[in-house]
Amino acid sequence: MVGVILLDRVTKTYNRRGPALERVSLHVEPKEFVIIVGQSGAGKSTLFKLLTREEKPTSGKIIVGGMDYEHLSDKDIPLLRRKIGVVFQDFKLLNNKTVFENVAFALEIAGLSNAEIKHTVPKVLDIVGLKGKENNYPLELSGGERQRVAIARAIVRQPKILIADEPTGNLDPKHAWDVIKVLEKINRFGTTVLLTTHNQDIVNTLKRRVVTIQDGKIISDRAVGQYRSS
Repeated sequence: MVGVILLDRVTKTYNRRGPALERVSLHVEPKEFVIIVGQSGAGKSTLFKLLTREEKPTSGKIIVGGMDYEHLSDKDIPLLRRKIGVVFQDFKLLNNKTVFENVAFALEIAGLSNAEIKHTVPKVLDIVGLKGKENNYPLELSGGERQRVAIARAIVRQPKILIADEPTGNLDPKHAWDVIKVLEKINRFGTTVLLTTHNQDIVNTLKRRVVTIQDGKIISDRAVGQYRSS
């Protein structure tokens, strides 16, 4: 089966500093749930910036959703980014917009009609467990609820891949697990999920594939992995 994500000997070097990533090869199948772990500065953020085409590799091949990054033109970037949803640790919500408006904003940018937006947004909010919160503003919500709004916004355009970069980092254990359960539900619907976390309990409980990055290199890739602190 062709992977939804393929990295082949990818290196990323910044000026005179050593490589942030060095000859990284990674193959992710459609519908997989992969946890990427490593200390701060290990190269996880660089990996995600390469996947979303915020940055280009110094060398190596990257193919995501059938799109070979070596042959991407500027006009292809929006199409690529429709294939990838991203969730951040700090939510990045618009505090002056309601929950509904935050999620709808992603569809407005994509040019969907008001009728399509009104049909789609409630369904997505129901998936993430926020039915009834449509008219609340972000600052009226708990941290876990805000993160679920961010997830709803990331998946509302039905991306093939969801990148969740430390989505539980600022949350207490209960709200952290609420977010993880939403990610698992989205994965069951067929979306490939890449999750980074420093939470040992989450990694060891999920029993998913775990890729460990250290000093810009993949040092471990286990089908049923555990948290390995350096």
